[in-house]
Amino acid sequence: MARESKNAIRLRIHKRIRHRIAGTQERPRLAVFRSVNHIYAQLIDDQQGHTLAAAASTEKDLRGKGGNVEGAKLIGKKVAERAKEKGISKVVFDRGGYQYHGRVKALADAARAAGLEF
Repeated sequence: MARESKNAIRLRIHKRIRHRIAGTQERPRLAVFRSVNHIYAQLIDDQQGHTLAAAASTEKDLRGKGGNVEGAKLIGKKVAERAKEKGISKVVFDRGGYQYHGRVKALADAARAAGLEF
């Protein structure tokens, strides 16, 4: 028997989470994607299928800072600032199947500190 890959397990968990949560125009979903070198965050309105705001460690001013906890804090702060510009203050957090630990937790804490409620 072949073992299931870590990413396949994560995707299964993410699918289970997505059955319970969905973003709306008033309260979008804060979705997190974490790769080995970068971290990405998006505010998504699932009813319309639109991304309302996003931040990523691949952006010019943040490049090279996404592979660690400090970079995740910057992304959390940046996505919260962009949400505030659009008049969004409440979100639903989607950890993307990742454990709420390390970079994912740092991003969430930084977004909360910058004014997002979830």
